[in-house]
Amino acid sequence: MSKVKARGNDADGIAQADMKLEVVVIPVADVDRSKEFYARVGWRFDADFPFENGFRVVQFTPPGSGCSVQSGTRMTSAAPGSAQGLYLIVSDVEAAQRDLVTQGVEVSEVFYPGTPGAQFQIDGSGRIGGPAPEHAIYGSFATFRDPDGNGWLIQEITTRLPGRGLSNMDVTTLTALLKEAEKHDGEYESTASKHDWPGWYTAYIVARQQGKTPEKAAEDGILHI
Repeated sequence: MSKVKARGNDADGIAQADMKLEVVVIPVADVDRSKEFYARVGWRFDADFPFENGFRVVQFTPPGSGCSVQSGTRMTSAAPGSAQGLYLIVSDVEAAQRDLVTQGVEVSEVFYPGTPGAQFQIDGSGRIGGPAPEHAIYGSFATFRDPDGNGWLIQEITTRLPGRGLSNMDVTTLTALLKEAEKHDGEYESTASKHDWPGWYTAYIVARQQGKTPEKAAEDGILHI
């Protein structure tokens, strides 16, 4: 059997196809209730496709995420609320916790595990209040649940372990974003230092990954165009 050529290689030098996690399906009992909740959380609404046979898919994407979340009808046999330990990575867990509270979401206080795996305990056992000492990376958490009980785990990560970072972006995607940024920086470049372009391009790419148009990113103060 011939092997398909691919971008990556495993430890034995055998070609491996890129596999990016694109969507996670969460089981819900009431699709409209779930849709209202994730809209209120502030996630980007991508689609709501109902079909005549009763199948329906609703998709949201968390801000800055390369992976989306789908719920609907006739999608999964899993019991509503059975999805647990779904990670959401943030750079500031306390700010993320405050944002959720502001949006009317019932969210735990920030904590760190006093015992290994305490972040996964539904009853909250083994948790110590407050962020991890010295905000140790990978150590601080908060949790919340959707109306069906699907459990989300917010984890603070400020510095990635080696090999992580732009792992969700391939060469083709990054090249396209750089070309797109190049088309939009002309006006900005005429009034800014020529040495400032790395920061502008970085902000542009991050904003586009979050689903913002250049105009929206400028309106939000992320870009100056």
